[in-house]
Amino acid sequence: MAVLEVTGATFEKEVMQSDRPVLADFYANWCGPCKMLRPVLEEISDERQDVKFVSVDIDEEDDLAEQFEVSAIPCVVLIKDGEEVNRSVGLVPREAIEELL
Repeated sequence: MAVLEVTGATFEKEVMQSDRPVLADFYANWCGPCKMLRPVLEEISDERQDVKFVSVDIDEEDDLAEQFEVSAIPCVVLIKDGEEVNRSVGLVPREAIEELL
């Protein structure tokens, strides 16, 4: 399963109303650590069918970044039943993402 790009228009349906936990990756195209984290998230998303993986470009979706109080990237937020349940900021190893889930 790939990482799905979401926007303000699709966030409510894809994330907040999801029937399974969602790991939202807040990133920017100019962010080097974000580019390094992306393949790790894609790899985990291929292995975990119980979690939906989405990405949010903070330059395009600044309202969502503000809503989730994203002040540094990469920032991954675990959302379950429409509520934030966990968060990780910065480039972290795969094991840290797996623990977050």
